[in-house]
Amino acid sequence: MKKVAILAAGGKAGQFIVKEALERHLEVSAFVRPTSKASFEPSVKVIKKDIFDIQAKDLQGFDIIISAFGEWVKLELHLKAIQHLSKILQNNSAKFLIVGGAGSLYMDSSHKLTLSQTPDFPKEYKPLADAQGEVLNFLRTQNAINWVFVSPPAVFVPDEPKGAYKIIGEEFQVNDKGESKASYASYASAMIDIALDSQYKSQRVGVIGL
Repeated sequence: MKKVAILAAGGKAGQFIVKEALERHLEVSAFVRPTSKASFEPSVKVIKKDIFDIQAKDLQGFDIIISAFGEWVKLELHLKAIQHLSKILQNNSAKFLIVGGAGSLYMDSSHKLTLSQTPDFPKEYKPLADAQGEVLNFLRTQNAINWVFVSPPAVFVPDEPKGAYKIIGEEFQVNDKGESKASYASYASAMIDIALDSQYKSQRVGVIGL
């Protein structure tokens, strides 16, 4: 049984990833803020520790580590969190996956224009997209950790059940309906697919619902 640590597991994406990991019969440890009221199945080991207080020893012995860290106000924390985690994971062989953003997906194969740079991208989301893009750029410089940045679709549908989905590469795609959206459950399922598949390493991938 593979051991997986899910960081910031009390958030929306984190809770769905915990649920999916349990359904795949993984041994799950959920790291949550000390003030978190999130509840999990009894088989989940819950560690109440802020992400910046996690030390290297806390993440030893895991096969998979998934960061579902999210922040809407202090956007500089996105980069600071990934810098902290990268530092403590330097001697860790676990596969490290990051819940990323859609804004950094490229619009075509030239990889010059990102979704967040297009005219129709909502202005209110651009600062967050830029912050998540900084995380991806930083990860691209990290050769000593086995990272995968997983961009969600442009739109999350909160309450829909798990449906069909597609794992894509660096370039923005839409489904047959012309939509880039998926449920949290579908994204979580794709995340565990990627975590368990050795072909995905040191790269960014995306997910869309079909």
